[in-house]
Amino acid sequence: MFEKIVFVGESGTCREPMAAAILKDLGIKGTAEILPRGLVVLFPEPLNQKAEAVMISNGLPTEGYMSSPLTEEDLEGDVLVLTMEEKQRQKVLEKFEGVPPARVHVLTEFVGDELEIVNPYGGTLQMYGLCYETLQSSIRKLTAILNEDG
Repeated sequence: MFEKIVFVGESGTCREPMAAAILKDLGIKGTAEILPRGLVVLFPEPLNQKAEAVMISNGLPTEGYMSSPLTEEDLEGDVLVLTMEEKQRQKVLEKFEGVPPARVHVLTEFVGDELEIVNPYGGTLQMYGLCYETLQSSIRKLTAILNEDG
């Protein structure tokens, strides 16, 4: 079982906190720390308003969330890094040379889904809702995989 599961995207204000909240809500065996992180976080930012609305409508906590950049410390120990897109997986491997490539995956590839999680940034509330549903589907599969290995 992993000590940490880190969801990584560009800004850490939309898909990543949704993914982390869904995984926490579904529950996994063990006490893994579940972290949302961004690759481009110049300063802490709150949740994207549309992502927050979708999370609230699905009963997920949003209070006090601020984005955080991915750090070396996040990658220490027995960690599973799940990116939203292949380009982000490549950025993690380039920026953090010490992290074993076998520990960094695109979320959808890791669970056997074909398409990446599309970034709804700038889209309609419905696009954010669709993003949430896609994440929820992939994270249900992730939960089954993690609980099977646990």
